[in-house]
Formats: sequence, C-alpha cells, structure tokens
Amino acid sequence: MRRSYRFLAAFLNMLLLFFAANTHAQLQTYTITGNIRNSTNKDVVPAVSVTVKGSSTGTFSDERGNFRLITSQRPPLTLVFSSIGYESQEVNVSNASDVVEVSFVPTSVLGLEVVVSASRVAERILESPVSIERMSAANVRSSAAPSFYQGMANFKGVDMTTSSITFNTLSTRGFNGSGNLRFNQLVDGMDNQAPALNFSVGIITGPTELDIDNIELLQGASSALYGSGGMTGTLLMTSKNPFKYQGLSFQIKQGINHVNSHQRPTAPYYDWSFRWGKKISEKLAFKIGGQFVSAQDWQANDTRNLARNNVLSSVKDGTRQSDNNYDGINVYGDEASVSMNSLAQVARGQIAAGGGGAILTALDGMIAANFTPQQIAIAFGSNPALAPYASALPLLIPSSPVPTNAYKNTFGAQLVSRTGYAEQDLVDYDAYSVKLNAGLYYKISNNIEASLLAYWGTGTTVYTGADRYSLKNFKLGQYSAEVKGKNWFVRAYTTQENSGDSYTATTAAFAVNNLWKPNGTWFQQYTGTYGAARLGIIPGATPGTFLPAFPDAQAHGAARGAAETGRLLPGTTAFDNALTRAINTNINDKTSSVGGAKFADKSALYHVEGQLNLSDYVKVVEVMVGANYRVYHLNSQGTIFADTSGPIDITEYGGYIQLQKRLFNDVLKLTASGRYDKNENFTGRFTPRVTALVSVAKDNNLRLSFQTAYRFPTTQDQYINLNTPGAKLIGGLPSFQTYYHFDTNPVYTAESIGAFRQSVAAGTPNPGLLQIAPFKELKPETANSYEFGYRGLPTKRLLVDAYVYYCEYKNFIGRRAVGRASFPPVTNVANPLTTENYSYPENSDNNVKAIGWGIGAEYQARGGYSFRANVSGDQLRDVPAGLVTFFNTPKVRFNVGVGNDGIDKGPWGFNFVYRWQDDVDWEGTFAAGRIPSFGSLDGQISYKLQKIRSIVKLGASNLLNKYYYSALGNPYVGGIYYVSFAYNVF
Repeated sequence: MRRSYRFLAAFLNMLLLFFAANTHAQLQTYTITGNIRNSTNKDVVPAVSVTVKGSSTGTFSDERGNFRLITSQRPPLTLVFSSIGYESQEVNVSNASDVVEVSFVPTSVLGLEVVVSASRVAERILESPVSIERMSAANVRSSAAPSFYQGMANFKGVDMTTSSITFNTLSTRGFNGSGNLRFNQLVDGMDNQAPALNFSVGIITGPTELDIDNIELLQGASSALYGSGGMTGTLLMTSKNPFKYQGLSFQIKQGINHVNSHQRPTAPYYDWSFRWGKKISEKLAFKIGGQFVSAQDWQANDTRNLARNNVLSSVKDGTRQSDNNYDGINVYGDEASVSMNSLAQVARGQIAAGGGGAILTALDGMIAANFTPQQIAIAFGSNPALAPYASALPLLIPSSPVPTNAYKNTFGAQLVSRTGYAEQDLVDYDAYSVKLNAGLYYKISNNIEASLLAYWGTGTTVYTGADRYSLKNFKLGQYSAEVKGKNWFVRAYTTQENSGDSYTATTAAFAVNNLWKPNGTWFQQYTGTYGAARLGIIPGATPGTFLPAFPDAQAHGAARGAAETGRLLPGTTAFDNALTRAINTNINDKTSSVGGAKFADKSALYHVEGQLNLSDYVKVVEVMVGANYRVYHLNSQGTIFADTSGPIDITEYGGYIQLQKRLFNDVLKLTASGRYDKNENFTGRFTPRVTALVSVAKDNNLRLSFQTAYRFPTTQDQYINLNTPGAKLIGGLPSFQTYYHFDTNPVYTAESIGAFRQSVAAGTPNPGLLQIAPFKELKPETANSYEFGYRGLPTKRLLVDAYVYYCEYKNFIGRRAVGRASFPPVTNVANPLTTENYSYPENSDNNVKAIGWGIGAEYQARGGYSFRANVSGDQLRDVPAGLVTFFNTPKVRFNVGVGNDGIDKGPWGFNFVYRWQDDVDWEGTFAAGRIPSFGSLDGQISYKLQKIRSIVKLGASNLLNKYYYSALGNPYVGGIYYVSFAYNVF
C-alpha cells in the first residue's frame, strides 16, 4: 500500500516547496476598488473578471458586485471587465483612490460560451471542432429537473437511465445502460468512476448544485484527449473557485412523490444544500459545501415473466399461476430452476452408482410387464429388498428407459422454479445522499495557483447491472492536489471507494430461500410430489389404497404446496432475521451453508497527470503535451475480485501531444493529436485524432473530425471472481483459465449444455452434443469515428447546431456462459444442481457500424423569451445475426423548451421542457425486451428576491405524472413536485 502513495506524497512535497519559495521583494502596490451593476436593472453583478489591460493582474467582483484589485502598476491604467452575458468593457483609471463605478451592459450569450473540453484549451463554443453541449450556473438555476444532473437529459443526443431516484446514468451515441463503461465523467479534472464498478455512480460525490460553475458534455470518441473509456463521450464538471464566487449560499428544496399511490403512499422529498466561499486575502481563499437528499425511492415492481437463455433473458408470457417455471423481472430467488426429468434421470444414475442396479432392473421389468404405478408401489412396499426405494418411485417410474413405458413423459421437458421474493421485500428504498466538499486555494503568484480539493459522499440507492444491486451506505471520496499556471498544470488525486452495506438482491433472496430449505431438498420434494400426484401413487387414508391421478395443474399445485412448507413470509420476524443474516454475510463466505449477499470492497484509484502548453515558445504551431500515471488498487477481500490473498494493483500510463494551427486569416483551424496508453495486462494503444474547423462566415463554422477511441477491459473484466446465483463471474486474464483448470477439466458452451439437457429430457441422452468452450485472449475495444457538423448564428438571436456521424466499433467485450459437471462424469451437467456455471469476458469477432445525427436550435426573442428545440437519432447498421450489442438507444428523440429568466425584466421567470423518446428494444444482462416510447414534461415558475439575490421556485419533473421506465428491471418513474428557496445564488 505504501508504494501506491509514493507519487501523491512526492507531489505534496513539491506543493510545499512552491509555497515555501513564494518569497519576493516587496514592491509598491496600488489598490483600486469599485462596484459593478447591471445597466438595465441596476442589480449588482458578481463574479465579473477585472484585469489590468496588458498584464496578468486581476480579480473578481464579489457577491455584492464590489471588487478590490491590488496592482504594482502605477495609474493611469485601464481595467478590463468581462463576463459571459455582458459586453466586455474597458474603464480608464487615473488615480488609485478613485472608486470605479461600472454600468455593465447585458448582451446575448448565444455562441459566447467558452469551453475547454473539446481541445483542452479555452475556445468559444462556436469554434469547437467537435460536438459539445454546455450548461452554465445560470442554466442550473433555471432547470426544472430535481437535480442539475437530471437536467442534462434535455441536451441534444443524450439518453438518461434512471435506476433510482438518486442514481441516473447519462449516455451519448448509444450503449445506454445503468452503468456506462464507454463514457468518461470528470469532476475538476478527476475521473469520477468508482474503482471497483468502473463507472460513475451518478453524482453520489462531487460538487453540489450551488457549487457548479459549468458543465461540458463532449459527445463522441474522446480517448485521444482523455484516455481509456471515452468511446462515446466525456462529461466534465467544473466547480466554483472561491476567488471568483464568494459568500454564503443555501437552498432548501421540499417536495413530494408517489402522489397517486401507484407504488406506495405519497412520500416527502428533501434536498438541502449550502456553499460558503471566502477570500481571506488576495492570495488565500477557501470554500466548503454540502448537500442532503432524502426520499422514498421509485420502486421496481415489474412482474412480467422472463425466458432465461445464454446471454439475454427476454420477456415472455406467463405468471406464477400459469407458468411453473416463472421468473419475474423484479422477483428474485425464482431464478433457481430445474428440469424435473433431468433431476429424475440423475436420481436413477445415483441409485445405479450406489449399487442399486438390480433394483432398477426389477423396476424396469415391472414396467415392461405393464404393471400400473399402483401395482409397482404395492410390489415395492411388500418386498423388504425394494421397500427402501419406494419413496423414489415418483422419480424412477417416469424416467425408466423401457420403450413401452407409458409414464416416461410424465415430466416431459417441464422446468420448475422456486418461489421468489419481490424486490420491495429485499432492498432498501429509503434512498438518501449526503455530500460534503471543501477546497483550499492559494495564489503563489498572479499566474500560478495551488489548490487542495476534497469531495466525499455516501448514500443508499439501487442500480441495475447483471443483478439489482442495493448500494446501501455506499461511500466514495475523491481528494486532489493541483498546481496550475497560465499554460500548464500538475494534478494528483485519489478515489477511495467503500461498499458499506451493499449487497445483491438475487443473492439475498437465494440465501433466504436456502436458509429455510436448500435448493436440492426443495426441488426433490417438488418433483417427487408432482410425479406421485400424476401417477396416482399418493398414499390414501387407508393403507394399500391410492388416490386418482391428479390433472397436471392440480399436481403442480400439490407439489408447490409440499415444497413450500416452511416458507418464510415477508413481514414476519423470521423473514426479517433471515434477510438481515443474508445481507450481513459476505457473498464469498464459505463458512455459511446458505450463503451471503454482502460486498466488502475498499478499492481505490491513484492518479497523477500534467499538461504543458508550449504555444508561447513554439511560434509556428500551437503545441500541447501531457502525460499521466494511474494505479487501480483492488481490495474487495474476495467478495468481488480474485484478491483473497491480498489487494491487486493494476498500473496504466499514457501521454499525448496536440498540434493546432490557424490558417488563411483564421478561416481554417486544424488540430491533430495523438495519444499512447499502456495497461500492464494489455498491449499499448495509440489513438490519433484530426479535426478541422472552417469559418464560412462570421460566427458560422463547419467542423470535420476523425477520432479514434478505445477502452481497456475494466478491472472487473480482468479480475472479477464473484459468486452469483446464475454463474460464477470470473475475469478474462489467462490466470483464471489455469486457476480453474479449464485446460485439464474443460468447460462446455451454454448452448451445447442446453442441447444436451434437451436430449436427456427427451429420453435420448447424447453427450456428443457437448462442445468445449474456447478461452480467447482478451483485447481492448476500439472505435473509429467520422463526424461532420455545423454550429453558427444565422442571426444574432438564433443559434443552430447540427451534426452527423459514422462510427465503427471493433472487439466488443461481452461475456461467454459456460458450465461443467461438479463431479464426474461429465454427463452430470444434465442437472443444474450438479453443474458448475461460469461466465467470463470475451471479445466479439464481429464489427458493427453506428450512424447518428442531431440538430438543435435556440432562439432568443425580445423580452427575454428563449425557445429551444432539438431532435436526434442513433442506430446500428450491419449487425451480424446473434450479436448482442447492448446499444439500447432510441432511433429518434426530441426536446422542446421555452423559458424566460425575467419576464418584462421583472422578478418572475419560468422554464418548461418536454422530452420524448422512441421505443427501444432493450438488451441487458439483467433482462431484455421492449421499452415503450415515453414523454415527460418538466416545468418551474420562479420569483427573484433581488435585494437578497435569492429565488423562490415552484417546480415539477414528470409534471403529468405519467409513469415510465427507462430500462428493463429499472423502477417506474413518476412525478416529483417541489418548492424551493435558494439564497444568494445570482
């Protein structure tokens, strides 16, 4: 562990040296003060940049519009005032004692926003060479969504998956899901992923809504600039600097959801947050903040039936009453399923292996002689040598190989499953989120600033992966140290993950079921009772007499009734105790006979990086270089990874260079970049990127780009070693093949095992159907993307942005399902209860092509009214038959909005947005099926209290309360209605 901290300790030492070196001769200084107000309504204007023209000396206006600038330059001098949404202004200052009064003139913000994510250098959004969306602090304030993160669902080309009321996943350009492995999310430059999950857990940690300065969404391939994972996009969130944004702010948001009792009675919704920023001196500033969210979560209560297969579990007809092999989407424990005929065949094999061959011969002779089941039962009961096997007759008679056996199809190919438990009985729906953050900033000089940042969050939520995971008291912390100058930065950070009391719903249900009756006992009782009922050999009240043979449905009812004896019922003390035991027992605990469901993960990530812009030194072309080093520290105590003998470290490193040149009087801007990355378990990757921006008229630009992307297999793809009810999930590294002896004791493909079981169920076992599964070398995924777009201002009030792209993806990482007999012979795979199931990652041999398009427009009308609309679509082409891509993106989606931040320049404002998406044929490892199209209306009405710079807001998301779900297995989402008061926010 010490090794993992070395680079961070070294960086902190370097930071201290910077502070210690900050001694210089005292120069005569001049202090200039003043105040800035809006020329239209005379409101104070905070966070305005104030600089001395021709120098790097500057400051910002505070929350009252006041500024205080200290400079060594003797007046007269010129001050430059600038801020997005206002016209830049220059003011001459003759004497330092003069109080400067600035009347700041508002202007349209269309196209003026500055972004940095597209090229890692500041540029107007109009000049971005690739597709990009931006959300400012003002956009955050006017959003009607419950959180700024959910408000990004209104961006062009964006999909939002809701796994919980506090867990939303953002995706662009396909491959939508509850945890997006192909999308990067950065907070103040820090990769926001949870090290063990390999994707961001929404916004469980990071800036609060009050601390968001701006958000930039970079769509499409971005690995050339941001490394592994940026195959479909990168999101960058930047918090507020306390030198620029000062004062105390807080927001109280109170609301309700479940208003129509569709899932449960109406429940309260709380969202409280605060921020305090303070400039202690011209060199030192700090900020602290926090947020508390609490609500009764949306419930996943989809009881539709699933047909399980090797990759996808698709929706089919049936209920528990009509399908004896029922497997509800949000019902858990019913995944345990057995073929009754296979179980009966295994029983015959066990008797034969135990020396009971003569018994089976005698039985088969009676069947060949056309004995009835009742006659056979009487014969067995009256013969001391046969009597010990009488109880097994309901299994043995139907599975007899005698060709004339009239009862051999009693079981047929029927599958039966255990009775499961609903999700609401297993997971914690008391959702909450607590976030705390702090920052310390120090100006070493006018151009060099050092900072220490800390973000910490905890909460309870639910998300959908291969299972429904209850992230209970999950914790995530991020801590960074940075020194940055005008053209460079060095940053080191760490992410610390703690799974808290998290567990899987399905494994918890299995543990509860196994506690009151093990699977083997349950299925044997069910199959035996069913066989006896169908054969009519259930003993009657009088010895030697028998009941009539039951019809099929009645026999199944009797079988389930017998097997369910002792079942623990939700709401009882016995059930609660069993569930508590399950979720507090580690999932890999071998001392527990019933199993556990809890994770014990404390994985971490350590990262150091730097960047240098050499453009001031290289005059021919703008040059930027950068490099990074990363360590994943996997520490799950064997509950997730193969780390029972100690933590596992994985190192990655990379570097990049970018060249940019403006030609023909800025008509053409060319950018080329290349990046090399290496993971210790995989060969290095080189990812080039070339873009061109062509100015066809003032503020009207065309953009063209070729971008490449990749992602290394995740930490789970490499080292997972997780027991789940369906299979043991293992990593794809060669060491797993050796550890599980696949080379000497081979595994067979799930498809061939299914075919073999069908032959057994048909009474014609054919072991030749079993096919050995390959174990291929695991490779990184790659993508090549081409894009053409336009962004411009046809008029000063109208902004239009459009794009079309084509992308080819290679080496998809999916999972292969395999199995083998728990003990010899190999034919024991006929019985699921005697089969070891595994699943490991594997690259697809097939490539797929994606195309997409989008167009959006914003019109700023007179009187402050803003009209917005966008429409976009994505789809795959040339998908080979049978290839599962998990694309999960609608072919068409649109957003339409209208708002005004100050009607007639007064205190009243509003914002309404309607979004709609087409239906989706959802593919997921949890479940697959069609997601119906849906639309949702968000709206808010606000009133500004100008004197205290505060806002009262009445708002709602899903205003019409039309419940929808965004993924199979996810909850149905209804409306949230709230009122909020935000103090000192504009």
